[in-house]
Amino acid sequence: MHVLKKVVIGTAVTIFALLVGVIWLAFFSARPINAIDPATLAGDGSTLNYCKLPKLEGGGKMAADIAKGNTPGCRYEHFPLPILRECTEPLVAGATDIRGLWRGVTGKVGHVERIEQCGSRVVVTSSGIIHDSGPNSTGGYNSNDTEGQVVFILGNKEYCPRTSAGMLWNNGVLDFHVFGWGPIVVRRYLDGEQLVWEYADGSTTRMERLCELPATHKYPAVRGPQIKLF
Repeated sequence: MHVLKKVVIGTAVTIFALLVGVIWLAFFSARPINAIDPATLAGDGSTLNYCKLPKLEGGGKMAADIAKGNTPGCRYEHFPLPILRECTEPLVAGATDIRGLWRGVTGKVGHVERIEQCGSRVVVTSSGIIHDSGPNSTGGYNSNDTEGQVVFILGNKEYCPRTSAGMLWNNGVLDFHVFGWGPIVVRRYLDGEQLVWEYADGSTTRMERLCELPATHKYPAVRGPQIKLF
């Protein structure tokens, strides 16, 4: 019984330590320095025509020449300019061109997201968050952002869980792998004229192409329980 008690206590302590570590990593670990061009965040991405896509014919900046995009804090203040607007690197072999502005018509109806591509780099901007995966001039390959949900507030600071994923093409499907090597949590691919988004919660959203950002999506809403602790 004494040995069993020690095993139970040891297991409980280990689980507690792991839990504390996960909470620290998700909410309190240092965020990467925001290296996005200030003009990108200050600019108004709602004024663009997203049916006029830039030509990726080379001769300009490569994906690796442009600073990594990270979600500023828990969300951006307003829909920013495209991160890769100056990039002209052709898409890599095996990549499907899914660039543009998209709106959910089934599944998560009304969801709006912008997808940028250049070379092997992909940036998804939606609902206050910026997920950027691929070669860049300031950070690692994987995205290093937030899920966007404000879980709690300490003082005047919002805390939202960090996320990290690597976006890799697999037979025309863009797979989002947790930490770049873990399980697939998101899949995006074209089906005819629609973009299909399969999410980790089991939902499947089919999206139509938009030329202009709906006015209701210019400013992201604060999401999450927003529990006020102090």
